[in-house]
This record gives sequence, C-alpha cells and structure tokens, in this order.
Amino acid sequence: MTYVKPSFRHPKLPVNKIGFARREYEGAISTLCAGCGHDSISGAIVQACFEMAIEPHRLAKLSGIGCSSKTPTYFLGNSHGFNSVHGRMPSVATGAILANKDLIYLGVSGDGDSASIGMGQFVHAIRRNLNMLYIVMNNGCYGLTKGQDSATADEGSINKSGAENMFQGIDLVSLSIELGATFAARSFSGDKHQLIPLIKAGLSHPGFAFIDVISPCVTFNNNVGSTKSYDYTREHMEATSAIDLVPFKTEITNSQAEGTTQQIQLHDESYIQIHKLASNWDPTDKLSTITKIFEAKSKGEIPTGLMYFNTDSKDLHTVLNTTDTPLNLLQKEVLCPGNAKLSGINASFR
Repeated sequence: MTYVKPSFRHPKLPVNKIGFARREYEGAISTLCAGCGHDSISGAIVQACFEMAIEPHRLAKLSGIGCSSKTPTYFLGNSHGFNSVHGRMPSVATGAILANKDLIYLGVSGDGDSASIGMGQFVHAIRRNLNMLYIVMNNGCYGLTKGQDSATADEGSINKSGAENMFQGIDLVSLSIELGATFAARSFSGDKHQLIPLIKAGLSHPGFAFIDVISPCVTFNNNVGSTKSYDYTREHMEATSAIDLVPFKTEITNSQAEGTTQQIQLHDESYIQIHKLASNWDPTDKLSTITKIFEAKSKGEIPTGLMYFNTDSKDLHTVLNTTDTPLNLLQKEVLCPGNAKLSGINASFR
C-alpha cells in the first residue's frame, strides 16, 4: 500500500481566481480509520480554501496531539505547519500570531486536546481574541488510546465497551461564548453544505473564530447509545441557520425575523449571509444564543450553525495597537533605537 498521491491530474480541472486547482490545497493520503469524520472536515477545509482562493503559503496550520491533530498532514500540503505538544497549540498560536500577523492562522484540535489538558490554553486564546480559526474535531473520546470518554462526552452516553459516562459533558460552544469568543459555531462532519460556509466565514472573521464540529469516531464511539455517533447526530441535529459567505459586499442589514436573511459585514468587505431557521434566536445576541443552546440540550437536540457573532470584534493586535509591520520583520534599529531615544522616553515619565 502506498501513501503517496499520484501526481497526474486531468489537465482541465477547474481553477479558482488565482489559477489554482483544488489539488493545490490537498495534502497526503489520510491514514485515519476509514469513515472517520475527521477526513470529512479535512475535505471541507480544502474546499473552503480553494473557493476563497487563499494562497497556500499565506496560511499557517497549527495542531496539538490526537487523531484530530494528525489531519493537517492531509490538507494544504504547501502551507506552513506546526504540530505542538498535547493541549499547547493555543500557546504556539499566540506566539506565531504576535510575531507575524500577515499570515492566516488555522488551529486544529480535538476534544481531549482542548477540553482537558489544553483547557487553560483554550480559555486564554479566546480571552485574547487571537485572529485565527480554531476547529475542534469533537468525537467525545480519545481515539488514539482506545476510546476512553473525553470531557465532552455527554452524561449517560455509552461507549463501545458498554461503559456509561457518569459525568456532565463540557459544551465548548456555550463555554467559548461565555469566555468572550466573537464567533462561535457548531457543525457536523457529515454536513458539508453547512460546514464549508462556516469555515469560510471563520477564516474571514477578524478575531477568534471557533467551530465545534461533531466528528464521530467510527472505531470507538459510533455505537448504539453514543451521543456522538453518526445516527444519533443525524437524528437530533437542529439547524439554527444556514449561512453563505459572499465576498466584497458593502451593504449591511441588521434586523432579522424568522425565515428571513441577515447580512453581517466582515473586515475585508465580504459579508456573512445568515438564513434564519430557528425561532427566538438571534446570532448577535449572546444571552439569546446561550439560552437557545441550553434549551436545546434539555430537549436532547444538537443545535448547529453559526451560533454567535460579535459585529464589533477587535483582535489582539488591535487591542495592543501593534505596528502595521509584523513584529518579525522589524529591523534592529527600530527594535533598539539607542540610548538617546531611551533617555527621551524615560524623561517623559518624570
């Protein structure tokens, strides 16, 4: 068996506006289990970046440890990449984003990586509003170590071994909103029509964009009784909205009734177009969103879509008022202007 993709492609494959075919956004052949939801998410990332015509060398992909953190190998093979230690991807991302704000940052993590050992890192990445898309591939278990329940496994969920989880699961979407996330969404790996636009919107968002993607583990957590299985997710999904990302639009509408469309402008003059499906829910109202999530949970439903969006997001560089030039490109004479300049600064405090 070979894990090398053939180099030949049909010469008439469609290309995007910068002349790249979809294959330019692919990576190596996946070694994950056949049917793993993570591969569907990788495919959605490939498609989103292709449609957005992102230059691969302008994107940096970051990951931790776990099945999810293997996936950056399988997409955007010509991009920058850093595979960090377990739970520490947000810290690496913080340093990279501070050093070079000109890159597009995509963080990939898992429920064990972010909701357990990496929770502290995850919390402060949100608090600082890092300008990145953070995707959690959520399967409710530790797939690399034989399927033990993770911190996002729902209370009462039964894993493949027949053991029932006795602890309340952590809802990463509601947690991220409470902590100050300016973009929070949930999707399902099997719903590419919803997931691809969410990824495109997250990559365009000026701040921390979080997407929790339910991604069933076919080996250890796809059995009857599991609340993270394919069948359970399909039966209990409740789409709060369907969205599109429309580039280069200036008009903004703010009011939205059920069954209508709302447009939210992004920093690059593109906009998110939200088609509202659920009643008593407003994606720009934090309290409304959190209430909706808890109401759905009490009914055994899984709300998906763009859950919350802050139209006044200010990322870390805006808050810190850093230079227009990325910090890693500043020359010595700028970073170390000399004693005379330092003396002037000290004198201003006297």
